[in-house]
Amino acid sequence: MVDVAESLSSPAPEPLLVVVAGGSGFLGSHLRSTLRERGHEVVTLVRRAPTATDESPWDPEAGTLDKTLVRGADVVVNLAGSPTLGNPHSKGWARELRESRVRTTALLADTIAQASTPPAFLAGNGISYYGDHGNQMLTEASDTRGHAFLTTVTRDWQDAAEPAVEAGARVCVLRTSPVMDRRAAPLKQLRLQFLAGLGGRLGNGRQYMPMSSLRDWVGAVTFLAEHPEASGPVNICLPKAPTNAEFTRVLARDLHRLAVLPAPAPAIRLGAGRMAPELLGSLNVRPAALLGWGFRFQDADVEACLATGLNPRD
Repeated sequence: MVDVAESLSSPAPEPLLVVVAGGSGFLGSHLRSTLRERGHEVVTLVRRAPTATDESPWDPEAGTLDKTLVRGADVVVNLAGSPTLGNPHSKGWARELRESRVRTTALLADTIAQASTPPAFLAGNGISYYGDHGNQMLTEASDTRGHAFLTTVTRDWQDAAEPAVEAGARVCVLRTSPVMDRRAAPLKQLRLQFLAGLGGRLGNGRQYMPMSSLRDWVGAVTFLAEHPEASGPVNICLPKAPTNAEFTRVLARDLHRLAVLPAPAPAIRLGAGRMAPELLGSLNVRPAALLGWGFRFQDADVEACLATGLNPRD
């Protein structure tokens, strides 16, 4: 379990029943541990036969799940979706990435909407929702623009949660930025690349890169589960987004390597295909909603984020 004590200094509320979809993944497993540590009951939706009493089967493709469990929960969290890592030139990968997110969100939102007292819904999503805005400061009130692949996915993903919103449920759309931790993508791959002496800025390096540490992501989602005043889109990212050049400099310094091999933008567009806008686009995003509700980030800038993410002791 990651240490989120500083972010969640207030005592936990009365125990909640939290149903988590996608709970076996990297983020989900850490979230489940923290929720249980704070006294909440957590049931994980699994796509196999359950092997424990805290698991419940579901089949998003068939549209089946324990509706009584979901409708009776206090909070439902959806982190389900196929991996973003894959072949960006593959139509099959792109289709599954979109459909796996929209399908699971729609099933849960429809089920929540049928409850007499709808549970809160923390609906997974991505910071790519905004699209490239250059240097413009972005908050949850900012518009979405452009037709980059992940931007269109996040729009569809958010729309799939609408039945829960229309039913009066408290819905938080988790606009998650890349979580920087040495045990998971993208930092796991970047660490190896930089250690091999192959690190460098992407394009001109002036694009802003939103990100967060694992402990702040877990702390933020736990905070949202426990605070009934929180609703609407929520940016989960550093209060101060670095540029790619700043990120490259700090990561190279922390790994004691030079970063002298910049990747030209044309080469990135060719190699990364539909994912190129995620590497070259600029998102100067601020977590205004979380800050307004009083959430306290433990890692507020890129230096702190990478120091935490590279720390081998937790």
